[in-house]
Amino acid sequence: MQDMKTKQDKEAHQDERIEKFGQVTLQDNEKQQDIHLLSIIGEIEGHDNLSGDSKTTKYEHVLPQLAAIEDSRDIQGVLVILNTMGGDVEAGLAIAEMVSSLSKPTVSLVLGGSHSIGVPIAVSTDYSFIVPTGTMVIHPVRMNGTVIGVPQTFDYFKLIQDRITGFVSSHCRISRKQLEALMMETGVLTKDVGTILVGEEAVKYGIIDEVGGIDRAIRKLHELIDNK
Repeated sequence: MQDMKTKQDKEAHQDERIEKFGQVTLQDNEKQQDIHLLSIIGEIEGHDNLSGDSKTTKYEHVLPQLAAIEDSRDIQGVLVILNTMGGDVEAGLAIAEMVSSLSKPTVSLVLGGSHSIGVPIAVSTDYSFIVPTGTMVIHPVRMNGTVIGVPQTFDYFKLIQDRITGFVSSHCRISRKQLEALMMETGVLTKDVGTILVGEEAVKYGIIDEVGGIDRAIRKLHELIDNK
């Protein structure tokens, strides 16, 4: 009776974590390896709260969880699933830096899309996958609100842009020059600047490692854990 109650409490806790934070620990596999599933969905929320109707990933939830994963004796690997339109640049880079500095093996999987600041997060893991219909939008930094038309503003834009391109090019196989060329492409996005890459294209350009779904992503993560 007590075992049944414990199991029910555990399932209720797991359901609550999925509902509130989009996170869960995968631990019923045959290898008996504990894997933390982290989902990056909707818009990545930074210092400003977004509308309550928006699907968001809050970085103040993600960063402490990543710290807890690094400190955990039980968690052996991390699977990052992305379906995001992008969002706050500082928050996205903070998440990407945290993921890339984990000592545990990490794998990412791009599902519907990993656009804008979602790109650094997708490449921050040890290995990355994208489904055949998954998309990645590569474009220059954008800002909302009032922009002061002075040289210092454009220097600041360039500084942020360099941080993003530097991080991405150092965590995957695309060169910084080629990445910047994709960002400045004018013939792909209607009335905008940038490039849309679909599935295999992201692999061809060296941004993502392999085309594949959840089966390959989990299999690869188990392999990395075994090797470690």
